Amino acid sequence: MTEFIDFISNNLQMIYIVILMIFVGVEVIGHVPAVLHTPLMSGANAIHGVVIIGAILVMLGAEPDNILALSLGFVAVLLGTLNVVGGFVVTDRMLEMFKKKK
Repeated sequence: MTEFIDFISNNLQMIYIVILMIFVGVEVIGHVPAVLHTPLMSGANAIHGVVIIGAILVMLGAEPDNILALSLGFVAVLLGTLNVVGGFVVTDRMLEMFKKKK
């Protein structure tokens, strides 16, 4: 538990920046027209491949006894993979709408 509290206290400014990014992201996405939402989100989901690679690199560089870093890395890989797969599914469905029907 002290490791977690030390992490929070050492990275407090970074946590504030992440919280601010969340609010700005929600505000920006909320003002995107519905017509542009699907193409933008499918592109953003594809970018999560970078998140997956970063999480894997963090997990490789973490100490074996650092459970917090390994757990957060695992969660990041899992959620990033789900987002990438979901992005490809949404893109495929969107492209199906533009195909000519037989």
